[in-house]
Amino acid sequence: MTNNEQEITDLHQGMTEEVSRFTAAWRIFKKNRIALWGFIIFMIFFVVAVCGLILTIGDSPVLDPAQVRLSEKLLGPLSPVNTNMVKPVDRPLFNVYLLGTDDLGRDVFARMMQGAWISLTVGFVAVGIAVLIGIVMGGLAGYYGNVKINFMQVISMTAFFTSLVFLASGQKEMALNFMLAAFFFMILSAIYYYLVVRGSISFGIAGFLFFDTISVDSLIMRFVDIMLCFPSFFLILTVVAILPASIYNIMIVIGLTSWMGTTRFVRAEFLSLREQDFVSAAKAMGISDISIIFRHMIPNAIAPVLVSATIGIASAILTEAGLSFLGFGVPPPHATWGNILSDGKRFIFDAPWLTYIPGLSILIIVLAFNLFGEGLRDALNPKLRKK
Repeated sequence: MTNNEQEITDLHQGMTEEVSRFTAAWRIFKKNRIALWGFIIFMIFFVVAVCGLILTIGDSPVLDPAQVRLSEKLLGPLSPVNTNMVKPVDRPLFNVYLLGTDDLGRDVFARMMQGAWISLTVGFVAVGIAVLIGIVMGGLAGYYGNVKINFMQVISMTAFFTSLVFLASGQKEMALNFMLAAFFFMILSAIYYYLVVRGSISFGIAGFLFFDTISVDSLIMRFVDIMLCFPSFFLILTVVAILPASIYNIMIVIGLTSWMGTTRFVRAEFLSLREQDFVSAAKAMGISDISIIFRHMIPNAIAPVLVSATIGIASAILTEAGLSFLGFGVPPPHATWGNILSDGKRFIFDAPWLTYIPGLSILIIVLAFNLFGEGLRDALNPKLRKK
């Protein structure tokens, strides 16, 4: 093969080479400098949070966020430790209070490191719960939207999801009661199906409970509309005030009150995808609905979900900080950016670093997540890619 033929072959291969979805998205994303900085800050925050977990965990941590030193209270950033007053075992890292101390002499740097991991955990777990619920509910509404269900099925599903809520909150007895009620109504529906639909027995007037009266799409989306009518933050405050104070309850409550947006995104994508040729071909080949949903539709509908999840992490971190600031968040002795900020509001003039450090940290992280989410939305938008 001559050089010219080789060049023509290479050019043809370069023109016909298919660019992967990830590569195309990355090429668009890295052109957005602001979003790229948001991603870099997010990665730095992730590393700091992991380091915070490693350095503050255990009986003898490297950084002890709960160590009280009353003789060292309200010291400014970069203040050296008083070696005459503090025992070697109680001294901070490098014998310097990098971010100062609070009113109990606790190292603010150690508390901020622990708070970073808690904020990251709350954000990811809460959004994970919201995304999981949103994908399930949105997928059902989009794929089975035209399927009709009866009142008994609605009651059984309501009882089942209520049991899951009580189980997540630790109330096992109530969860068991609602689970039994759900199975009872499901059995009634099954009996009706075999005796009436497939048989010849009639329930008369009582049979209206088993008539197909509402579609899956209408049921789910009306429930979404009802959830959106409640002010989410006040709903979270109410639930958190009722449940025992726990970091796990905070994660669950935030997740259970922030899935509606994901549901709408997934439903809209499914309504569009279920009319595509590849879905029709999969149905014609006899592929099960579960396989079509999880292997073909969800991968194609995940782009807006990722964007919603990224921005949702920022919202969850901000919500947790707000709850901790009001005293309804993660209970002591755990340190979070919200309760550090709450403790510092009493000393805003005497020790302003107790307010500025956690406040600016929350601002920067939430802004970084929002910028990263906006850039991700543009990168995953197929209309922005070159043909």
